[in-house]
Amino acid sequence: MIVKKHFDKNGLLIAVCDSDLLGKKFEEGKLQLDLTSDFYKGQEMDELRVQELMKSARVGNIVGKKSTTLAKKLGLIEKTKTIADIPYALFVSDV
Repeated sequence: MIVKKHFDKNGLLIAVCDSDLLGKKFEEGKLQLDLTSDFYKGQEMDELRVQELMKSARVGNIVGKKSTTLAKKLGLIEKTKTIADIPYALFVSDV
């Protein structure tokens, strides 16, 4: 998984996407998932490190089957939406 860390006054925001999705754009009607921007261009990380970051993040933007499955397993999200069969979700935590 690819993780990009962003920091602001509210804490850590992470953008996580499955490695094979980075640099791609998905469209369905008027909806779009654009994973080409710097917002997602982070570092490849193993699942254990991604878990740690997800647990410590205030906000998470999660894209892809592997990434959303992990967020569900950690109880950070319950449901996903899809665009062009790619699952995505957002979470806000009170960490």
